[in-house]
Amino acid sequence: MPHLTLEYSANLANDDSIGTLCRKLAQCLDAQRENDQRVYPLGGIRVRAVRCEQYCIADGRPDAAFLHANLKIGAGRSESAKTATGDALFDVIKQHFADAFDKHGLALSLEINEFSEAGTWKHNNLHARLQG
Repeated sequence: MPHLTLEYSANLANDDSIGTLCRKLAQCLDAQRENDQRVYPLGGIRVRAVRCEQYCIADGRPDAAFLHANLKIGAGRSESAKTATGDALFDVIKQHFADAFDKHGLALSLEINEFSEAGTWKHNNLHARLQG
């Protein structure tokens, strides 16, 4: 695991742009290393985007837009690994929307939520498939 969910206002970007962003963010997660080891297993990486058709941002102006990213990770990563991950992901997001940020009101945000493995259920053959 990491699972990254993007919620974004429908006026922010088209499907191609968001698909490109999802791929960039997945690559960013895969690139995270600590002590020459992957921070996140490739088979656990998920990036998904949810387009919000109904929203009200700040004063309700129709040109205001948002993207909020929520990264869920299992417990046990160091604080430095979590900070490096957050910094790297947020840099990708900011670069992706740099033009939009210059043109209209835009709120970008990212949070990382760490959870305990207790209370989670998983059935996944991706790790094995990626090894063979």
